[in-house]
Amino acid sequence: MKQPRAWQRMLSGRRLDLLDPAPLDIEIEDIARGLSFQARWNGQTIGEFPYSVAEHSILVEQIFAALYPKSEPRWRLAALLHDAPEFVIGDMISPVKAAVGPGYKELDDRLMAAVHLRFGLPASLPAEIKKQIKRADRISAWLEAVQIAGFNRPEADRLFGKPNSELIERVRITLRPPSETRESFLARHTELLGGF
Repeated sequence: MKQPRAWQRMLSGRRLDLLDPAPLDIEIEDIARGLSFQARWNGQTIGEFPYSVAEHSILVEQIFAALYPKSEPRWRLAALLHDAPEFVIGDMISPVKAAVGPGYKELDDRLMAAVHLRFGLPASLPAEIKKQIKRADRISAWLEAVQIAGFNRPEADRLFGKPNSELIERVRITLRPPSETRESFLARHTELLGGF
């Protein structure tokens, strides 16, 4: 019986094997392009443009840097890339991930390890760094929920945890065309990569 195809051709010309991803088949331009077209919240956000995973990733890195101003550039890069596997597997909301089961996490973990290795990070991040990035991610989710996804504050508090950060009063989410978001993501990646 013929095996189903488990690779994707990228615009860079790379062929990424999803079952055994090689770090050298990962290109930041492919990640930026995929994430800039990937809508968060299943596209259920206000505005003229979808709120992309690339935009979310930029916000998470900004929140991470604000929460942990002494963090090394490599951990800020890890924050920027925290959802990088979604450039090929898409952004699934938590209820869908739960329905798919452990196979999703295994695929995500394989891709994340390849992304990390490609950009000079450890395949698996230290537990404390993962925890800090998750905190920034949850604050971002709260902000997104309240500002662009139609949640009220009590509902967002219940689902994502009430942020105890002054960031929620300072951050205003704006939606941009995918090309602008992609360029911002690439510029930030270059800046962070140059810091270590």
